Amino acid sequence: MLNLIIEEGADYRIIDFQLGKTNQDISQLDLELHCDSDEALREVSAKLIDLGCYERATPEADFEPAPTDACAPEEFYSTTHHHTQVFVEGSWREVREQRMDGVIVLQGGKLVCKKLRELKRGEPVLCGSESIRLLPKFRDREIGSFGFMTNDVSSERSVEVAVDKTAEGLEAHKQAGERCVVVAGPVVIHTGGGSALAALIRNGYVQGFLSGNALAVHDVESVLFGTSLGIDLESGKPVDQGHRNHMRAINWIQGFGSLSGAVDSGQLRRGIMFELIRENIPFALAGSIRDDGPLPDTVTDIIEAQRHYEQILRGASLVLMLGTMLHSIAVGNMLSSAVRTICVDIQPSVITKLVDRGSAHTIGIVTDVGLFLRSLAGKLIGSTGNGTSTAD
Repeated sequence: MLNLIIEEGADYRIIDFQLGKTNQDISQLDLELHCDSDEALREVSAKLIDLGCYERATPEADFEPAPTDACAPEEFYSTTHHHTQVFVEGSWREVREQRMDGVIVLQGGKLVCKKLRELKRGEPVLCGSESIRLLPKFRDREIGSFGFMTNDVSSERSVEVAVDKTAEGLEAHKQAGERCVVVAGPVVIHTGGGSALAALIRNGYVQGFLSGNALAVHDVESVLFGTSLGIDLESGKPVDQGHRNHMRAINWIQGFGSLSGAVDSGQLRRGIMFELIRENIPFALAGSIRDDGPLPDTVTDIIEAQRHYEQILRGASLVLMLGTMLHSIAVGNMLSSAVRTICVDIQPSVITKLVDRGSAHTIGIVTDVGLFLRSLAGKLIGSTGNGTSTAD
């Protein structure tokens, strides 16, 4: 906070600073901000609010009606993913359904975070940031299951340590009855991690699943033909006419009408999608402009796909992102900063981009996704997850 003030060409005077000495104590800073102009004061104050500052003499929140559907007043407050409170009628009130890049609406005496496109004409929208108090998630001093690394992205950390700590965290979440949602890309199948992920699902470590058309297609392809994108998963060599295997997989599922239809028929007997359907775990496959087919289960309306994602993410306490830049960043934008997030990818840039877009609470693990999943399954269920899973 103090660095930001100096970088903005402003100045400050510390009035009081109380340092929390134990893990239970809160540190509190009371300061006076000095700027050259009223405009500069407003700009610096707005930036400090994003770090958790708020004015001692807080004015009443200003709400203005939305001029039309899907349109907010010009001075609307754009939300962050941090826990937010608004000063209304002399007291601080909590904002529900917190997410970044939304607006705050007063609905029936309650404050709700909504997307712009959801606004209705006349709804009271919060304007300005003077009546906002943000409560960013602080980093625990005590090293718990997920306190094994900072936000920094590096491929030089011990992957074995990361796997151990992730396994501890997943086990703790399972025992506590909390929800873990997995966000995965087709590289999970390409790198041989499909069976391991299926084993984690089968053993109760996953309570929601988000992906695109490609992962489901290649999951089915791997079950039917032992290939992914036409490459034999055991030998790593291309097979004759393998380039058409993913299309054959789509065509095969179309014959049953859906993935569930293939499972119910007894013909699809293993794989990630099989385990999700058998265990009745909610999943959503979001379509894209480059999808082949797509599968009948793929949601091709992107707005509708977002709704499915948000519904499955509701109540999640941990999100595990596996080898997908597109879906990881999309999900990161939907999450509150209170949700623990682990992103595993061979490309450090994926984690960097996720953090740059506001998901600063993300833990990044730079490694091969397939190797990570096989090691994780080995730690949690005593196998690499390479075995088949069939209905009993």
